Amino acid sequence: MPTRGLRGAVQATADTPEAIYTAARDLLTAIYARNPSLAADDIASIFFTMTSDLTSAYPALAARQLGWVDTPLLCAVEIDVPGGLERVIRVLLHWNTGRSQTEIHHVYLGAAAALRPDLNIDREGDP
Repeated sequence: MPTRGLRGAVQATADTPEAIYTAARDLLTAIYARNPSLAADDIASIFFTMTSDLTSAYPALAARQLGWVDTPLLCAVEIDVPGGLERVIRVLLHWNTGRSQTEIHHVYLGAAAALRPDLNIDREGDP
């Protein structure tokens, strides 16, 4: 079975643990809603990045709060590009699935939708 990449991003409202956890939970919940066949046992790993202005908490804890206790998780700092969107949490979820890459629904919430408008649109026939 192939492993597919599922992308997403969200902007946290502030650099506080609760704002980071809330944003990450919202993003992961939206990813599940857009990809209903996604099962925790099929997730090979999840890689989170945050912009350098977010330092008060790890977004991976939000995944643990959602019950993904056996999933390998990793957090890192995003490249600090001048003029980039602030307070952004990005995720790359590695999904073991028989779905094709074009059947994967990427999720960019709120202001983060501007980061990849080409991936955040419904394709013809999408739910």
